[in-house]
Amino acid sequence: MPLSEHEQRQLEQIEQALYAEHPRFARAVRAADPRVHYRRRVVYAAILFVIGVALLPVGVSTYIAISVAGFVIMLGSCYWAAISYRRMNGLATGRMNAGDRRDGRSRRGGRGRRGGPGLSDRLEERWRRRQEGGR
Repeated sequence: MPLSEHEQRQLEQIEQALYAEHPRFARAVRAADPRVHYRRRVVYAAILFVIGVALLPVGVSTYIAISVAGFVIMLGSCYWAAISYRRMNGLATGRMNAGDRRDGRSRRGGRGRRGGPGLSDRLEERWRRRQEGGR
């Protein structure tokens, strides 16, 4: 939600006052952008990946455990880079807000993803019909 002009002016005044009173703290807070942190992690993961690629042929020619370690480093760095990239770009992390879903059901009237009854509802209905004697 964009800020109004009045709110933007107030925010600028607060920032200027913060810089005037506590310039060291203001620089530290401004430099603490999480995207910078995650971008750095993606770069480190890329470097680790290159190291893993280099370890593969070295291990094949000397000792096979080095190749295995290189492969594990490559896999781990890919995973680390993927997680960092998703967080850097603000993509979904798989977490849900408290109001989005309750008791495993969506807001659409207690129905599952496809719009029909959920698996547990269908199984309960089948069980009830069997107990009543009608299949």
